[in-house]
Amino acid sequence: MKKPVLVVMAAGMGSRYGGLKQIDPIDAEGHIIMDFSIYDAVKAGFEKVVFIIKKADEADFRAAIGDRLSRQIEVAYVYQDLHHLPAGYQVPEGRTKPWGTGHAVLSCAGTVDGPMAVINADDYYGRHAFQMAYDFLSQPQDKTDMYHYMMVGYQLENTLTENGHVARGVCVTDADGNLRDIVERTHIERRDGGVAYTEDDGATWTEIPRKSIVSLNMWGFSESILQELNARFTRFLQENLEKNPLKCEYFLPTVVGQLLNEQKAVVKVMESPDRWYGVTYREDKPVVMAAVQAMKEQGLYPREF
Repeated sequence: MKKPVLVVMAAGMGSRYGGLKQIDPIDAEGHIIMDFSIYDAVKAGFEKVVFIIKKADEADFRAAIGDRLSRQIEVAYVYQDLHHLPAGYQVPEGRTKPWGTGHAVLSCAGTVDGPMAVINADDYYGRHAFQMAYDFLSQPQDKTDMYHYMMVGYQLENTLTENGHVARGVCVTDADGNLRDIVERTHIERRDGGVAYTEDDGATWTEIPRKSIVSLNMWGFSESILQELNARFTRFLQENLEKNPLKCEYFLPTVVGQLLNEQKAVVKVMESPDRWYGVTYREDKPVVMAAVQAMKEQGLYPREF
């Protein structure tokens, strides 16, 4: 059985934050959020990381991340290209927005050919998440006619920022801890002492329980996910390009939800007790820096690594 590979989605430029947020240091030693993810991943047993980036950002990523991390873990790159579309399709005039997380992971086809853990570049997941993912992916999967995947879940209240809204996949699980459904909410924020989401740019709001289990796009997949993403991308374009040509996105959680509804996959949800940290907005950075310093003082991370 092939060893699990870590896949890092790092093609976003972070428009709400401004600049290439994935290479912005968050401690005095110059570490970025990804450094902590890679440190935890190596501790868990991962030996290779594949970064999904834009080709135009390759020099920056190699200088800030790849060249340095290649001393600890094998590093590879794949490129998310807006023009990477099925035959017969072209990028709508005026579109600059990437096609989304499903399209990003699809970029790994031809490079990743075994089990993979998938994460965002700019989210801190905590050590528990990587160990759970590696242990799950190290066991034989897809032993029946069902795909066997996993997802690390977090309590919603542990994943919010005080400085704006976040996008989260809100999960429903069964009595065995398997994912039953996942709904992508692209605008969740603290509101009137609670938590709520909007789907119409703030015209109406719907409350959501603080302890709802949500996805931060940390998944464990067999290679089968690449086949499914490829097979479904054309249908996504057929259904969405005309309605929303400049902003429609091919979400990875949406594809997982389709597989669940079709009873083609079982997804084990493994809940992490850790708190999420991320720099969604510039104002988040001091909070993340303080949290990192506290974790170092607790001995969770060395000063230099």
